[in-house]
This record gives sequence, structure tokens and C-alpha cells, in this order.
Amino acid sequence: MQALTPTVFPCYAAADRESAAAIAAFLECGADVRVLLAEGEMQPGEDLAQKAREARMADIVLVLFSRHSLPSPWPRSRWEGALQKEPAEENVRIAFLKCDGCVPPRVLAPQFELAGLPLAGLRRLKRWLRLGNFGRTEVCAPEIEALGAAIADQPGAATVDSDELAGEFARAFREDFDEVLRVECAGRSLAALAGDLAAQLGLSLEGDLDDNLARLRDFCSARRFLLLLAGSAPPLVPGGRCSTVISTGPCGAAPPTGESLPAIQYAVAHPGVVADWPELCRLARLGLRLAGAQGRVAEKFELLEQWHALARERADRPILEESAREMVWILEGWDRIEEARRLEYRRAAEYDQQMALPFEELPAH
Repeated sequence: MQALTPTVFPCYAAADRESAAAIAAFLECGADVRVLLAEGEMQPGEDLAQKAREARMADIVLVLFSRHSLPSPWPRSRWEGALQKEPAEENVRIAFLKCDGCVPPRVLAPQFELAGLPLAGLRRLKRWLRLGNFGRTEVCAPEIEALGAAIADQPGAATVDSDELAGEFARAFREDFDEVLRVECAGRSLAALAGDLAAQLGLSLEGDLDDNLARLRDFCSARRFLLLLAGSAPPLVPGGRCSTVISTGPCGAAPPTGESLPAIQYAVAHPGVVADWPELCRLARLGLRLAGAQGRVAEKFELLEQWHALARERADRPILEESAREMVWILEGWDRIEEARRLEYRRAAEYDQQMALPFEELPAH
């Protein structure tokens, strides 16, 4: 079950409404929080201490200091309980935002310099909300900074022409995401990409490809993930809260080798890699076992289809019968009954090894 979205209560003067709204919009886009903006505006006769006590109904309290909200003078006895002691006793997270040239009490921490709404200060606040600390602050190259504004400060998708650039962005903005997920896309099928992404997420995908893609979109779009796609794969872009970087430049990764599932998928999809047909059949059966054991049924079906097509080229009736039989089982499990019936009819009529009927030899006349 997904956790409820944390609530943030900003305490601010009516004259600071525009600044408070800009801060709220930034945080709701990039920090996965719900800001109680209207509730946080101070009404005539209220002060920040009174509003901060009301704000403890939320998960996080933000106190916006400005010349409009900060009383002068403001004795410590009037704010210490509401802004320090009581939040600490109740384990309420509270932060203090300096919105102009006012001079708030220095002992109140953490404080964020937000006069003029600088992007660095907003990101520092966002990371404090997400992580409970200030995160890293570093100077990024202009292209990295542009990506940060486009898909780290808010959900979105971007395409870059360099895998190295995508990696640099992920390192610089790692703290803005719950998880960073990378999928190598070059030369691989959509079913294999969906299976790889699901494996990283700990999901078992036992439906067909369309169902699997829909489940991945639902799961990822509800979370603040960064998805790195090394190669163009638009159907994997989840949307929602998830951000995606597609790198279209050469990835430079060598084709997989060995007996892993990706290596077997590559070998069956590129049959020239393994010239010996019996060896390719052995690998195909191993790939089917691996995909089945990992709950990657769409990939198992795809592997069967490819193996079946190769067997048809070689007129290998036993392999045609074996692969067709397993595809029928999967189609029935997906409730694609009509397809299963057609394939079963073809299997029985064309591929099944029919036994000769015994007959009694007639005596010679």
C-alpha cells in the first residue's frame, strides 16, 4: 500500500501570498507533498506563533519570515514555545524561510534563504522536505542545470544525445528522486525491457505485454522515480510523478554473452550468433525455464514465438510441436481462448507426430 502524501503547512502574511504560492507550486511539483496554502495565510489579528501552533495539524510546518510577518519587537518569550519547544516535544518537522531582508531569530533552524525565490534555495528546501537533510549543493554545467529544471524540479521527460550526459544528470540530482532505474534498450524487445524494469522494482509480470506495460505505468507514475532509458523506448515512459531521460546516442555496450536470460534472448533473436541448431534449442529451453522461474511470462511467450519461427524455417516438426504446445498453455492462461484454439488446431494438424494405427496383416491368397 502506498503511503499518504505528506502535508505541508506554510505560515505566511497575506502580503506574502505570491511568494508562498510560488514556493508551494515548486514543492508540490518536485517533492511529492500537498501544501495547505489557503489554510496557512495569516488572518487579521493572528501572528506567526499562533499560526505555527495551528500548523502542527500537518506533517511539516514552514514559517515564512518577512517584513510583513515578523513582528518588531518580538520577544523570545512570545515565539520560543510555538516555534521551538512544542514542535520538538511533538516531533513535528519545522523549517524557517527568509523571504526578504528581514532579520529573524538566528537560533531558529533550519533556515532557508528564499529572498527572490532563488532556484538553489528552493532545491535545498525541497531536499530537506524529502530527505530530512539539505542534500548536496553543487554547480552544474548548463545542460545539466537545464535538465534539472525540466525533470528534477518537476516531473517530465527529456531526450539527450549522450549516455554520459544522462549519467551526469542522474548523479547530480539523485537526491531529488526516490529511486534511479536504468534500462539498456538498444537491440532489445519491449517485452524484455518491461521485464528488466519490473525486476528492478521487485514486480512479477505474468500478463501479456499490454497488461505488463499498463501495470508498470501505473506503478511508476505514482512514484518519484528517475528512469534512464539507454536507447529510444517511448512506450516505457510512465508519466505521472515519474521523470524519464532517454539517451539516443550510442551506448557502446557489448551484446550480452553467457547463459543469462538477456544473453539467451539476444542469441535467439540473432540466430547467427549460435550457428549450431541443437545448441540454440538447448539455450532456448534454458531461457524458457529462466523466464518462467522469474514470472516473466510475456518474455517467455516472445521467446517461444521466435524459436517457433526458426523451427519453421528448418521444418523441425518436434520443435514446432513443442513450442506451439507451450504457447497454447500461455494463451489459455491469459484468457486469449480463441487464439489458443487456432494454434492448438494447427499444432495437432501440422506438427503433432501422429502414431500409425496398428492393423492385422491379411493372409496371402
